[in-house]
Amino acid sequence: MEPRARGRCLCGAVAYEVRGPLRDILLCHCEECRRWLGNVGAFTATREDHLTFVEDRGLRWVDSPKSDRHARRGFCGECGSSLFWRPVDGERIHVAAGTLDPPTGLEVAGHWYAHYADNWDAPRDDGLPKDAELSAIEVAWR
Repeated sequence: MEPRARGRCLCGAVAYEVRGPLRDILLCHCEECRRWLGNVGAFTATREDHLTFVEDRGLRWVDSPKSDRHARRGFCGECGSSLFWRPVDGERIHVAAGTLDPPTGLEVAGHWYAHYADNWDAPRDDGLPKDAELSAIEVAWR
C-alpha cells in the first residue's frame, strides 16, 4: 500500500509514513499545547498502526505533565521538533500537522479548548465548531 502521507522533523532524524486515513485538522488552544509548541496546536490523527517510522533515531517520548488524558508527547531529540501527541489509553496518534509534507488535502475542522485561549490566539469568528460543539460534528477522515 502506497503511503497516504509522509512527514518528518526539521533535521530528518525522525521521519514517518501514514498508510491509512488522516482526520481533518483540529486547532488546540490548551495551555499544554501552547507551552509545548509555543503556539496553538494544529493536529491531525490516525490509527497508531497506520503510522510507521522510516527514521526514528531522534525520536523521544515524554509524559505530558498537564494532560487530562495521561498522554505522551513525541519530539525529535536532535532538532527539538514537536511531532506527536498520544493518549496512553487510545488507539490513535495525533500528528502535528506542520510536520506533514504538503500537499495534505486536509482542512481545519474546529477548535479544541477554545475557552483556554489567550487574547492573541483567540479563535476568530471563522464559523468552525468550538469545544462542546466538536462532539456534534463529523470530522472528515481523508
